[in-house]
Amino acid sequence: MVFSKFRRTKPVFSEQDRINLRWFWDNYLKSKTPWLLVVLGTIVIQGVAYQQFLALTESGLRVIFESGSVWELVRVCATVFMLFAVRGLMSYLSPRLSVWLASEAVLQMRDDMIDHLMRLDLAFFERTKTGEIILRLVNQAQDLSMFVGQATVNAIRDAVTVLIVSGYLIYLSPQLFLAALLVIPVIILLLLQVSERIKVIQANAESALSNYMTGIDEMAGGMRTVKISNQEPSERSRLRKAAREIRSLTVRLQASEALVLPSIDLSSAFVYVLVIGGGGYMALNPAYEFDSAGVITFLLGLVLLFDPARMVAQFFTKLQANLILLEGVHSLFRETPTITDAPDAVTEFDTSGDIVLRDVVFRYSDTAPLFDGLNMTFEGGKTTAIVGSTGSGKTTILSLIARLYNVIDGQITIGGQPIESLKVDALRHSFSVVAQDIVIFNNSILENIRYVRPDASEGEIWEAAERAAIADLIRQRGDAPVGPKGAQLSGGQKQRIAIARAFLRSAPILMLDEATSALDQRTEHRIRGTLAELGKGKTTIVVTHRLSSVTYADWIYVMEGGQVVEQGTHKELVAANGLYASMYDAQRNDYGTAS
Repeated sequence: MVFSKFRRTKPVFSEQDRINLRWFWDNYLKSKTPWLLVVLGTIVIQGVAYQQFLALTESGLRVIFESGSVWELVRVCATVFMLFAVRGLMSYLSPRLSVWLASEAVLQMRDDMIDHLMRLDLAFFERTKTGEIILRLVNQAQDLSMFVGQATVNAIRDAVTVLIVSGYLIYLSPQLFLAALLVIPVIILLLLQVSERIKVIQANAESALSNYMTGIDEMAGGMRTVKISNQEPSERSRLRKAAREIRSLTVRLQASEALVLPSIDLSSAFVYVLVIGGGGYMALNPAYEFDSAGVITFLLGLVLLFDPARMVAQFFTKLQANLILLEGVHSLFRETPTITDAPDAVTEFDTSGDIVLRDVVFRYSDTAPLFDGLNMTFEGGKTTAIVGSTGSGKTTILSLIARLYNVIDGQITIGGQPIESLKVDALRHSFSVVAQDIVIFNNSILENIRYVRPDASEGEIWEAAERAAIADLIRQRGDAPVGPKGAQLSGGQKQRIAIARAFLRSAPILMLDEATSALDQRTEHRIRGTLAELGKGKTTIVVTHRLSSVTYADWIYVMEGGQVVEQGTHKELVAANGLYASMYDAQRNDYGTAS
């Protein structure tokens, strides 16, 4: 029964575990082999110190029981002290070195994770929870550092101690040591059974922690809505429920790990009884060359053996949990970007040329088709507007031009050159963007504007701020941070920061995605002329639902359901009395804009 159960037990290391371990070794530890050998040397010295301690203990006992030489006893004691002094020094050096090596390895891994994360497509961030990304970059990487730098080195030290001390115990009495090995199959079977449970629980715990972090991020980011709608009880309940799930899984994980040590202790007790009884019999029987000093030394050796053996067993249970962490980290590296440079991609192209979408097909998923044969032309050096209802695909067009997504079929060209043939960096450096989803950092307004051009001078930043009508606010606030995600700023103030960034960057192609949607009418009127000045001589694409801001455009596309339903100048579209005209008339009273 036991053996059939043993055969059904899964291996300690799955195929994916071996792949992950090999990846971590090849990329982050292999280059540090010389230092790892130094650490191993300090560990071996610690094990040898224990073995010599046992040998000297046996000699000391014989001095006491047989020769009675005081000076010989003093020599043994002094040597034992020196052995433990050496072991103490090695016990200091090995963790210091190993933690340094592990920290360096994990730092390199974190740098690689950040680099890889920056290369991943926008689609990855849209489908991945914030908490999951934070969990991998922060918690899992740090836990791996602690495990590799401390737990693993301690386990190797304990394993070496077990091997060396076992060798000496075999030398003392092979019969007694063979009897002690009877418990090994039981311990191995227990470890295999526990490791399966730990892997499952740890995977669930990591998922729960990721959900908890995502919940905190959503709560903090939406606190204004939470407060206004009086939903604190709902948020409190949601986060408490997630916290209790983490607690439950943590308790289950600890309960599974806790099975190991008492089982080993019971096995140890069985072995001690066996050695005391068997060793005592051998010492009393003249047929065996085994005296009382040998029995005491053997028992002391078991004491020194079983404690590190317990730690090694405990290490293997913790290893299962850390294999899940390693899989979480490695899985990030297995994410592959689809937006990459072609082998023959170029950096030079005509940024003043027409931007043409020809027979473009795109969908976010098989169940959400958007464009099917879309054709549009944005003339170089002119202003083209895209208007339409929410969900008609206006912003997606900008995303496709900037290659945030690849088209499924059809082609997008700039100056006659397909954007897939351009280096991604060169393509995106040709854009200045004022988007509706504005990223604001917890820094001063001046530094938030500088974000798009870190090398910009103070004068250039102030000029951009003046043109975006936000300079007065900078003078009022000074260097004060604006709060997480710009929490201390209004929507209009955030949008003016985005406009100032566009002025500062001043790229040849200007994209305005709802650039004035959060501005009041007076500020919009003030900035409209400045935006027109910024777009002078540039290819400007304006996406908006606010038609008062596109009456000056050279050409206007009206979209509905992923299709162009109307196009022309403002006057032509109003005269056509179609969808654009009805939208314009509906907004006219609010904006007071003449045609």
